[in-house]
Amino acid sequence: MNPQKTYSLDEAQKILENYCAYQERCHKDVTDKLRNMRMIPEVIDTIVVHLIQNNYLNEERFAKAFARGKFRIKKWGKNKIVRELKYRQISDYAIKSALTEIDLDDYYKTLQELTEKRITQVKEKNIYKKKKKVADYLLYRGWESNLIYEKINELIK
Repeated sequence: MNPQKTYSLDEAQKILENYCAYQERCHKDVTDKLRNMRMIPEVIDTIVVHLIQNNYLNEERFAKAFARGKFRIKKWGKNKIVRELKYRQISDYAIKSALTEIDLDDYYKTLQELTEKRITQVKEKNIYKKKKKVADYLLYRGWESNLIYEKINELIK
């Protein structure tokens, strides 16, 4: 986008329709993009309402797609997914709804795989240091501490 260019309401609306049609977006992404296009607040509100009414923008749908994608592709735990959704100003209702998209069996299986993989990668002789390194890695990826320690104690003896 050219920073000097100005956009009419219709031009901006078309650009944002394409932006939202390409992939799921949250309200924050859309308003940030409109601000970068130097649109005034009244026009931003008008365009956001238009996008919602025409189903280009749906917070709950975004949250569900985000949670599924980050879990499946990046193997994030629920804590990190929730943190990222809150950063994007997603409602608590939509966050709860998004977390239901993650199958619990898959969740535990993924934790098992990640833990086993990390245990083989950590070349630490001291068992306590090894447990800490594995736990730190999983905590960083947003997994719940009670699940992590349970899994580590089960796998490292």
